[in-house]
Amino acid sequence: MTKITEHIRRANGKPIFSIEVIPPIKGDNLKNLLGNIEPLMEFRPPFIDVTYHREEYIEQPQADGTIRKIVTRKRPGTVGICSAIMHRFDVDAVPHVLCGGFSRDETEDFLIDLNYLGIDNVLVLRGDPAKPFKTFKAKENGYSYASELVEQVANMNRGQYLHEEDTAMTPTDFCIGVAAYPEKHFEAENHDIDFDFLKQKIARGADYIVTQMFFDNARYFDFVKRCREHDINIPIIPGLKPISTRKQLDILPRLFHLHMPDDLVNAIAACENDAQARQVGIEWSIQQGRELIAAGAPVLHFYTMGKGDNVQKIAKELF
Repeated sequence: MTKITEHIRRANGKPIFSIEVIPPIKGDNLKNLLGNIEPLMEFRPPFIDVTYHREEYIEQPQADGTIRKIVTRKRPGTVGICSAIMHRFDVDAVPHVLCGGFSRDETEDFLIDLNYLGIDNVLVLRGDPAKPFKTFKAKENGYSYASELVEQVANMNRGQYLHEEDTAMTPTDFCIGVAAYPEKHFEAENHDIDFDFLKQKIARGADYIVTQMFFDNARYFDFVKRCREHDINIPIIPGLKPISTRKQLDILPRLFHLHMPDDLVNAIAACENDAQARQVGIEWSIQQGRELIAAGAPVLHFYTMGKGDNVQKIAKELF
C-alpha cells in the first residue's frame, strides 16, 4: 500500500480529503460502519484513520464492602476493521497505535500483525487515561510517552526488535504519524514544554503530523509557522470537527481544551435547535476548509465521530 507522505507528494499541492472513523460499540456490526463511509467515497479519500479504544474499568461494589474493578472493552479492535476498509474501498487504512493499555511486547505483536497484512501507515499516540481514571498510567513494561512508542516503531523499520534473535529480522516499513496540539496539550505546563515533546517525536522517527481539532485557523497557522522555524518540515495535517449539536459548544472546549472563536460561539448560541447548530457547524467548516486550502494545507482530515452526512455536505463544497 502507499505511505501517507507519498499520497501527499503525489497530490502535488492539491488538497487531499481524509476522514477518521470510530469502531462500532460492541453489539453493533461492521456493515453500519462501512455504510457510513460509503457516501464519502465520492471524494476519493486515499486513506482513512481508524481509532483504537483501550480497556475501561467498571467499579462493582461487593457484599463485603470492597470494590471490584472489572476490565471491559466497548469497541472491537482496529486490525479487522482496517482490513475490511482496505478490502471494501481500496484505500489505505491508518490504525491508531496507543501506549495506553499495551506492554512493549504486545505493541510489537500488534505491529507485526499490521505489517503482515500490508497495513503500512500508523498513527502513534499516547492515548487517554483508562476510564474512569483521570490520570494516565502506563501498563507494566509499557510506555508513558508517545515518543517512546515512535522509537519502537522506527526501530522495527530498521529491523531492530525487542528481543535478540538468532537470525536477522526483516525490517518493517511503517509510515509514522503523530499527534500535535496547536493550542497545547492540556497536561503540558506551557507551550514550550508541549513543543519539546513534539520535537522528541519528530527526532525519533515521525514522518507526518495530524493536529487535534481546532476552530480558529489562526491557531493552526501559528503552529505551522513555529514548526517551520524549528526545522520541523514534515507534513502537518489539520484535523477538523464540524459542530453538530448545541451541547458541543460546552463539551468540546472542556474535553479538548479548545478555543472557540466569538463568531462561532455567538452563532451556535443563537440556534434554537440542534438542526440549526448543525448547519452552522457545516458552514463554519466550509469557511475553515477554504482558508486552509488557500494557505496550502496538504490534507483536510475530518473527525467524523461515526457519522458522515455533515462531512459529506462540507466536502461537496471543498473538493
